[in-house]
Amino acid sequence: MEDDKTPALTPALTNALLSRIATALERLSPPPPAAADPRTGHWFGWTGTALTALPPARATPLALYHGVAAQAAAVLENSRRHALRLPAHDVLLWGARGMGKSSLARSVVAELVAGGHDLALVQVMLPALASLPALFARLADVRRPFLLFLDDVSLGADAGEVHALRSLLDGGVQARPDHVRLIVTSNRRHLVPRSLAENEGDSINPRDVADDHLALADRFGLRLGFHACDQEAYLAICAAYARHHGLAFDPAAALAWAVARGARSGRVAWQFTVEQAGAQGIPLPA
Repeated sequence: MEDDKTPALTPALTNALLSRIATALERLSPPPPAAADPRTGHWFGWTGTALTALPPARATPLALYHGVAAQAAAVLENSRRHALRLPAHDVLLWGARGMGKSSLARSVVAELVAGGHDLALVQVMLPALASLPALFARLADVRRPFLLFLDDVSLGADAGEVHALRSLLDGGVQARPDHVRLIVTSNRRHLVPRSLAENEGDSINPRDVADDHLALADRFGLRLGFHACDQEAYLAICAAYARHHGLAFDPAAALAWAVARGARSGRVAWQFTVEQAGAQGIPLPA
């Protein structure tokens, strides 16, 4: 039987091996980022346990929000009042996908910050509804205006979540501080699921569930609808993007692009713009 030629693990070899393993594990799972200071900066994220600094958001100029100009103006004015520490509403943006609900929140804050307003946006990473009281506590003593951004919210038929958010919005023990307002986007006007069939056969009355969700929507003082655009509005959006970025514009190509995707929206118009910019060799802002 041959002798085992494997060298014995000396303390030095063991320590070196453990160090290499620890380094590899750190690369696979880096330490969490340092907590951000909410007193400085304008862009933050909330993970449910920590506030993190984010780079400035890429913002679409408000002048390019064709078809939803009235909604953009309303959100801008409400946010301006909040930035000036005047009375302002919590905001619900609801409606068709791709019509600018999410980007509008970022664009409004970017415009106000560029104009010298001290305003910060905190994007709440869902699901983090249960952690909102902790975020409120984190911001309570920071005396500057904050907008909390909850994107693409659909609470389904969870009565506990509905009642919790209603309490946070409207005077509960853990209600949001006066210098904090919410902007919530949803593809559904009343945050109601498309079907309440999951409640059939149990003790929950679907009518009661719908009433609860309607009562939640009522807590938002500013509720704005975003509707799918018609052909004229879609072409206007595409043309505005083309002018803004110095692109040649072909309406027939824009319509063909929309037909191939089965939809007309601001998002589809931007995707067409990206395609045209690439084809024409013109760079777009990062």
